[in-house]
Amino acid sequence: MKDNEILDKTRTMVIDAIAQNMNLYGITPSAGRLYGLLFYSDKPLTLDEMKEELGMSKTSMSTSVRSLLDLNMVEKVWVKGERKDLYTIKEDWYQCFFDYFTIKWRTAITMNGTAMEKSISKLKELIANPETSDEVREQALLDLKKLEDRIDYYDWQNRLIDSFETKEILDFIPIEKKKE
Repeated sequence: MKDNEILDKTRTMVIDAIAQNMNLYGITPSAGRLYGLLFYSDKPLTLDEMKEELGMSKTSMSTSVRSLLDLNMVEKVWVKGERKDLYTIKEDWYQCFFDYFTIKWRTAITMNGTAMEKSISKLKELIANPETSDEVREQALLDLKKLEDRIDYYDWQNRLIDSFETKEILDFIPIEKKKE
């Protein structure tokens, strides 16, 4: 096997792993491959260059770039004399991790928390209603307890996310390993 083939094979292995891993987090494999391509690129790339390299449609390429931009994993860069948009990965992987999880977790917490708060309100009305049967009231009280416990969990998650955003988490788990 020639040196170039070995180099290409090692890159493909990593790009495939990144694509599969990102799929676990709800990012399409094509966006994962795009991220891998940008990771190995020595320069920012245009949509056309990425499309040509990966053999993806322009629509799929645009969607992938947009999702990576939304997650702060890639950024648009300006190069003097270049008219087309250019993209590159954000080099700070720690910040990408923080951004990704804070974006995804906050969305889930907000969605679930809102639904639970509305349910808690309705359950309290149901419990307070004198016409509610004892059986339904008992079940509503159990549901209320479950939801209130879950709200406490979401409060903890929000505080964890806050520690990511402020980087306070790094006081407990520093980026650099402690020397033994």
